[in-house]
Amino acid sequence: MPARRSRALLLLLPAVLPTAAVLGVALTVAVLQSTGLVPVVGEPEPSLAAYRELAGGRALLDGLRVSLGVAAASTALALAVGLGTALLARTTRLGGRLLRAAAAATVPVPHLVGAAAVGLLLADSGLVARTLSVAPGEFPPLVAGPWWAAVVAEYAWKESAFVALVVLAALAAGERELDETAATLGAGPWQRLRRVALPLAAPAAVGAGGVTFAYVLGSYDVAWLLGRSSPEPLPVLAYRLFTDVDLARREQALAVAVVTTVLALACLVLTAALLARTTRRAPA
Repeated sequence: MPARRSRALLLLLPAVLPTAAVLGVALTVAVLQSTGLVPVVGEPEPSLAAYRELAGGRALLDGLRVSLGVAAASTALALAVGLGTALLARTTRLGGRLLRAAAAATVPVPHLVGAAAVGLLLADSGLVARTLSVAPGEFPPLVAGPWWAAVVAEYAWKESAFVALVVLAALAAGERELDETAATLGAGPWQRLRRVALPLAAPAAVGAGGVTFAYVLGSYDVAWLLGRSSPEPLPVLAYRLFTDVDLARREQALAVAVVTTVLALACLVLTAALLARTTRRAPA
């Protein structure tokens, strides 16, 4: 086992090292600029003024609430749909191939393209409203509405395919043999689902859910295209402040980016802890 783990780590290094280097440099620059050590204008002076100004207003708290709410709802729906799709795909050979093909075709679609498609589908003058012959003004405000429904729908649709593929890969490693053994010992379909399939799928689902939550938390394009103009999620707030004509706002923008990054890293740390716990409970 130690030799296998060492080899797995060596295989990951070509991907991990460049990613860690880029993230480390970008995060270091963001921290230095947000704390006044590398200002855009003026002399360097250590200061937490950007963080204090954000904390004193409502923009940061409102953005935090919206970002966490959208990320949580999107992750929950993606896990439910993706896990259900993966468990359904293992029941029939032809249906499983079709579901795998659908998931594999969804993953490469850029989120911006998906957001445009969801907007054309769910807008008050979109395809759904026209198909149902809903009068203007009577269709629920799903795009740019108060509940961020279109944003959650796009993320859930896209990320559910990612979750399904990750869970299917986990179930492919020995699930059929364990399922057949449990059936031979007299376990029924529901018992095999609860005792074999779900415990095997749990670590993959936890890992995919953590990645999904962190991605949605830091994603900008879908929330900007389909969401409300106020309150703004953290990535949208950071982009607006960064592109402001007032260069003094750039320190606040990077402060928002640092807060978002810390939240995403905390989510990944929690995911790693949950992943270790669920892996220990998986059937061997």
